[in-house]
Amino acid sequence: MLARVWSASIVGIDAVKVGVEVDVSIGLPGVTIVGLPDTAVQESRERVRAALKNSGFTFPLKRIIINLAPADLRKEGPSFDLPIAVGIMAASEQVDPDLLGDYLFLGEVSLDGNLRPVAGVLPIAAAAKRLGIVGLILPVDNVREAAVVKDLDVYGFKDLSEVADFLNNPERFSPVQIDGLKELSQSNFIELDLKEVKGQSHARRALEIAAAGGHNLIFVGPPGSGKTMLARRLPGILPPLSFEEALEVTQIHSVAGLLKNKGMLINNSSGSVLCTERPYRSPHHSASGPSLVGGGSFPRPGEISLAHRGVLFLDELTEFKRDVLEFLRQPLEDGYVTISRTKQSVTFPAQFTLVASTNPCPCGYFGDTIQPCTCSPKGREQYWAKLSGPLMDRIDLQVAVNRLKPEEITRQPIAEESAVVRDRVKLARERARHRFTSEATLGCNAQMQSRHLQTWCQLDDTSRNLLEGAIRKLGLSARASDRILKVARTIADLAGDENLQPHHVAEAIQYRTIDRMQ
Repeated sequence: MLARVWSASIVGIDAVKVGVEVDVSIGLPGVTIVGLPDTAVQESRERVRAALKNSGFTFPLKRIIINLAPADLRKEGPSFDLPIAVGIMAASEQVDPDLLGDYLFLGEVSLDGNLRPVAGVLPIAAAAKRLGIVGLILPVDNVREAAVVKDLDVYGFKDLSEVADFLNNPERFSPVQIDGLKELSQSNFIELDLKEVKGQSHARRALEIAAAGGHNLIFVGPPGSGKTMLARRLPGILPPLSFEEALEVTQIHSVAGLLKNKGMLINNSSGSVLCTERPYRSPHHSASGPSLVGGGSFPRPGEISLAHRGVLFLDELTEFKRDVLEFLRQPLEDGYVTISRTKQSVTFPAQFTLVASTNPCPCGYFGDTIQPCTCSPKGREQYWAKLSGPLMDRIDLQVAVNRLKPEEITRQPIAEESAVVRDRVKLARERARHRFTSEATLGCNAQMQSRHLQTWCQLDDTSRNLLEGAIRKLGLSARASDRILKVARTIADLAGDENLQPHHVAEAIQYRTIDRMQ
C-alpha cells in the first residue's frame, strides 16, 4: 500500500516542500530510502523502527521503500523522522490517511517515540502558508515558533501516540495561537546601559551616530580605555525591531538551530519566541572565514547573517587573519552574502552594523600620553597591514579612544541613559524613513547609493570645499568620500536639519582621521 506525507527541507533560509512517499509491499523485509538522503535521514530507519515498536505500533515485516521527492534535492537532518513514521503507519493502515494531504509533518523521533525539536521550523511554516497548506504537525517544543505565522493551524505533540490520535480523531484537538506582534511590543529591555560608561564623550557621540545611520564603526585606543564596553552598549541604543524585521531575524536563527531550546531563543530576555532584540554577535579572533560568512557542504548562515539587522562586534580586529577580514568586504557593501557550491548557490542576508576595536600598535600604547610605546615603526606598520585599504574604506566612523583621566576613573559617571539616546536615534531614523518613502529598499542612511547622495546630500560651496580639502589631505577614495556624506546626512538627521550644513560635513570628516594609522 502507498501513502504520501508532506514535509519540507531547508535551502538557505527558504523552505522547499518535500513529499515523503512510503510503499509497503510483499517482499523481503527491509527499508530503503531514496531521494538523496544524508546520513541522518538514512539513520531514521532504525530510529523509526524502534519508536514504532516502543509506542505500541506494528513495524511491518515487509519491503518498505521510502522516496523523498523531489529526488534531485539533497535532504538532511532528523526532521524527516516524523513524516517517515506517519507514512509507515498510514501505509500499514494503523492511522487514518485522510488528513495527510492537508498538513506538513516535522520532527525528530527518539527510540521511545517521543518527539524532539528540530531547526528551521519558522521558514517552513512561512512556506507552508504560501503554499496553501492547512497546518503543521510538529514537536511541542517547536509549536510556539511555528504559531507566529498567522492563518496557519499548528499542532504540537509530545510523542507518536498523540500524533496518531490526532490523525484518527482530529476533532479532539485545537491549534495553538500566538500573537507575535503583542510579544514584540513587550520588549523594551536594556541590559547594558550607556550611563555606566565613564567619560569618552567623543566615542559616545560616534556610537550614537552609528546607531542612527547604521554606520560601521571602529574604536582605536590603548588597553582599558573602554572600547569593548562602548561597543557592547550599541544594541541598547538601536531602535527596536519591527515585526517584519523580527520575523526575518528569527527565521535566520531558526535555520541556524538557535530556536530548538523549547522554541525560545537563547539570551532572549523578553521570553518571546520571536527575536525581539537586535542580534549582537561577537566571534573570537580565531574564527575561520566560513564560520564568519557562512558555508559548509549544506550551506548554513555564518556570524554576519546571524548579526543581520543587528551588530557584529570584532574585538581585537588586527588579531583576525587578514584573509578572514577580506571576506567581509563584499557583504559590507551589498548587505548579503552568496555561498556557492558545486550543486547549489545560496544567498543569506547580511545587513549588519560592524563595530570593531583594536589597539594602536602591538604593545597597545602608541600615542599614549603616559605609557611609552615599545614598538618599532616596522612593527606598527606590519600590525596595521592586516587592515587593507578597501576594508577601512568601508568603515564609516574611525574613532580614537584615549586613556581616561584619573578623576574620570574614580568619580561616578554622570551620563545619559541608553533609553534617552535611543529616543534620539529613533527620531533620526524616522526622519530618514520619511525621506526614503519612494525607496522601499532603504532602511537607514548607510544603505544609500550614489544616486541617493546626489538627491539627499547636496553640498553648498563651503561644505564642498571642506570635503575636497579632506580628500586631498587624507588621500580618501571615492567610496570614503561617499561615506562621509552618509555620516553627515545622519548628523543632520540627529540635529533635525533638512539640508547638510558645513558643520555636519566637518564633524563627519573628523571621523576619518585614522585611516591607515601607523
